[in-house]
Amino acid sequence: MSDGRRRAGSGRAAAGSGRPAVAFLYEDDDLVAVDKPCGLPTIAPEGSRSKSLYDVVTARIRKRNPKGRAAVVHRLDRDTSGVIVFAKNARAKAALMSSWNESVDERRYVALVEGEPPSDEGVLDSWLSDADPYRVRQAPPGTRGALRAVTRYRVLARGDGLSLVELSLETGRRHQIRAQLSAIGCPVAGDERYGSRRDPIGRLALHATLIELKRPSDGQTIRIDCPEPPSFAAALRGSPSDSTPKRRAPSSDQRGSDDRGEGTSPEDSPSDRTSDRTRAWPGGGPSSRSGRRGPGRTDAGPEKSSSRYSTRSRRKP
Repeated sequence: MSDGRRRAGSGRAAAGSGRPAVAFLYEDDDLVAVDKPCGLPTIAPEGSRSKSLYDVVTARIRKRNPKGRAAVVHRLDRDTSGVIVFAKNARAKAALMSSWNESVDERRYVALVEGEPPSDEGVLDSWLSDADPYRVRQAPPGTRGALRAVTRYRVLARGDGLSLVELSLETGRRHQIRAQLSAIGCPVAGDERYGSRRDPIGRLALHATLIELKRPSDGQTIRIDCPEPPSFAAALRGSPSDSTPKRRAPSSDQRGSDDRGEGTSPEDSPSDRTSDRTRAWPGGGPSSRSGRRGPGRTDAGPEKSSSRYSTRSRRKP
């Protein structure tokens, strides 16, 4: 297994005026993985000239290959931060998107949420409807157009009325983490769209912390870690000011093509439907092999889709 931290790229790249730099975490001949900053879209919405992560990664690729460009295989919301992978050529993109179920072994997230989940670890299993383009909502099982969503979670730490939660997705629905946490009364901090009343770190407190996948060229498994920002743990101690102003409602650009939800892929492609292999988590919670027991661990997070719950099936009651 290759460790993304050992294969990290060189330094950081500017993301545009007023935006944080983009850290490159891993790179080989086929793939490049970066730590996406909060507020930077994966790709620019149609008709927008705003800078995107796609532009930053493409600029890096073209330093070695003037005709090269990044290829999007999955996405993160504009306000979600963390590890995201791009293909560097058409061959790698085709290989990943045609066999995403077999290629991606695990994806994890960490969220800072309001209140406390009903138990220390468990499974959120519900049906989600995205008929409302602004907000995904839970629906009765089998509702036409709704899709089943399954999320496993584990509480890592608590403090100041907040909980730090590690999550792994068995399906990859739009806004799955945000909608399901809101439905149990624990919205992601800073997520006003889904009912959050607190903004302790001045941003949506959701971060993609791990991806483990097989490299298209040789099938070797690579594991790329991207720890959540220190502000997540600091908020549990009450360090950040809870009076941080709420962010303004998303602009029309923010509601555009990049707002597909945590870990989803363009046009609901096969990369949105990961393997049906069930991970052996103690007590039904996230995998213990990384040994995380609190906010100080250097890897975490989630997101995984399952072919057991196809995005194109089970729409009838």
